[in-house]
Amino acid sequence: MSRMTVPKTASVFALLFIAGCAREESPRGAPPPYSRPARPRPPGPAVSPAQYVAQASSIELFLIGASELAMQKSSRPRTREFAANEITAHKGTSAQLSLEGRRLNLLPSATLNPRHQAMLNDLERATDFDALYRRDELMVHQEAEALHGRYAASGSSPTLRPVAQLILPIIQRHQRMLKYL
Repeated sequence: MSRMTVPKTASVFALLFIAGCAREESPRGAPPPYSRPARPRPPGPAVSPAQYVAQASSIELFLIGASELAMQKSSRPRTREFAANEITAHKGTSAQLSLEGRRLNLLPSATLNPRHQAMLNDLERATDFDALYRRDELMVHQEAEALHGRYAASGSSPTLRPVAQLILPIIQRHQRMLKYL
């Protein structure tokens, strides 16, 4: 009986040893290799509700205007498809921003800020429209992600924070789509 117990015990230990060797562990404190670290939000000054609505509305107007130009000027079907998606999405987010802004007596601007207007003017005159459109879209989406991300996390208006939370994943999805244009 003792002969049977020793080999069984040795077999169990051998299997446990092999299983333990097969398991790959990451160094203490390091995340597992499959996890993606969260992107830290860029620090920035606090934005008032009025500043948030003004900046966000200029971004929305630019994204819609640039995409309307893309529908007319782009030579690439994939760019026109993205632009159509962009127009639909940002008309919706613009309406949401307007609705919630009006609850606070903050009317979204009907005009672009000077920087966005200059970018749109450059797009209208561009000889290589598709390249400039993609570059500007990426730049403005990064600006939008920073603005909405900060406001969603720490904005002072409980009415506008959900708008930022709603818009943020749309902006992030569009950034991913832009990589394939």
